[in-house]
Amino acid sequence: MTEEITEEQPPVLTKKQKSKQEKQVEHIDRIKRTLTACLIGIAAGILSFYLSDISGKDIGLLAFMLMLAGVVIQKHVFMLLKFTHTTLGAKDWFYQGFMTFAFWFMTWTILLTTVPA
Repeated sequence: MTEEITEEQPPVLTKKQKSKQEKQVEHIDRIKRTLTACLIGIAAGILSFYLSDISGKDIGLLAFMLMLAGVVIQKHVFMLLKFTHTTLGAKDWFYQGFMTFAFWFMTWTILLTTVPA
């Protein structure tokens, strides 16, 4: 005779059912998440460059591990910034990870090729 109390999820609306304001809010959320992923990638690239310059050993592995750490901590950063992350699917997380990787790679490569050693 115990009843389980479940939280009712709001119905998922299709694109045509959403108002213009709801679409704008979702779009701004996507932009914020993408910007955050890009900034994490840039920070990981800068950190990779300066930490590899200090250690001087196996710079590729250290840099790659820092980029992976940036991808992994994204969910926690989204929670801290109070972004909606619970509705993200696998494709969305792959996109966020790719953006982090792309900006890490560009930043690290630019620093490696332009800063004199």
